[in-house]
Amino acid sequence: MKFATFDDDGREQVGWIEDDHTVHPIAAADMVDLITRYDELGPSLQARGVGVALDGVRLVAPIPRPRRNIFCVGKNYRDHAQEFSRSGYDGPAKDGDNNDYPAVFTKPASCVVGTGAAVQTHPSVTSEVDYEGELAVVIGRPGIDIARSDAMAHVWGYTIVNDVTARDRQKRHRQWFLGKALDTFCPMGPWITTADEVVAVDLLLQTWVNGELRQNANTRDLIFDIPSLIETLSAGMMLRPGDVIATGTPAGVGLGLDPPQFLRPGDEVVVTIAGLGTLRNTFV
Repeated sequence: MKFATFDDDGREQVGWIEDDHTVHPIAAADMVDLITRYDELGPSLQARGVGVALDGVRLVAPIPRPRRNIFCVGKNYRDHAQEFSRSGYDGPAKDGDNNDYPAVFTKPASCVVGTGAAVQTHPSVTSEVDYEGELAVVIGRPGIDIARSDAMAHVWGYTIVNDVTARDRQKRHRQWFLGKALDTFCPMGPWITTADEVVAVDLLLQTWVNGELRQNANTRDLIFDIPSLIETLSAGMMLRPGDVIATGTPAGVGLGLDPPQFLRPGDEVVVTIAGLGTLRNTFV
C-alpha cells in the first residue's frame, strides 16, 4: 500500500493511495502514529470509504515533521564515491571508496519539504547547490542492536529523498552537516510505499535536471545494503518508528560534471524510483 500526508483546505491528513489517483483519509494523528499503530489499524484500511481526488489536494512530505534527524549515508555507490573524490570537494577523505564502515551523517528534521514544494537556493549562504536523488528507508518496528539477519523485519516502507547539498559549505567546514542542513534541503515524497510491495534491492533510480537525465542507477549497486545500514545504525542506539534512513546517491551529481553544474533559481529537479513514484521540486 501507499500512504501519503496531504493538505485538504488547510487540514493536514494521512491517507492511503488508490491507483495513484485517489487518497482515502485514515483516522491517524499523523504518519508516525499510523506507522506505530499499523498492526492495529491495518485490517481496517482496505475499507474504501469516501476518497478524495489526488489532484484536488496538496501532497506534503509523508513525514512532514520527523521526530528525529534524517539518517544519511555518504558515498554509498562506488561510482559516486569516485566522482566525489575526483571533484576536490571531498575534504580530508581522499580514498574515493568507502572503507569497512559506512559514512553516516544527519540532516535536521527542519529540512523536510514535500513534492512540489519550492527549495531555497540560499544565495547569501552558498553558490554551489547540488542534488542527490536517494532511496529512503522508513523504520516501522523499534529496535536496538538489530542483527543483519533481522533487519528487514524493522522496515515499514520506502520513499524518495533529494539530499540537497551546498557543496562549498560541505568542503569549507571539512564535514557534511552544515552543507546539508539548510532549510528546505530535504525534499521527501511523494508518499511511502510499504515494504511488502517493493523489492528494494533492485530498483531503478533516475534524476532529471530541467529534463536532462543526470542520474541513472540501480539500488543493487549500493556498497552497504539496507540490512547493513540498519545493523550499523541500531548498534547501541534505538531505532524508532518513523525514523528515515537515506541510503546514498549514485553518480551523476552536479559536482561530478566537467565543469561542475550547480542548481540555479528556476531549475527543476525530478527524482523517480521504480514503484515509489516521483519527487518533483523547483529551486528558487
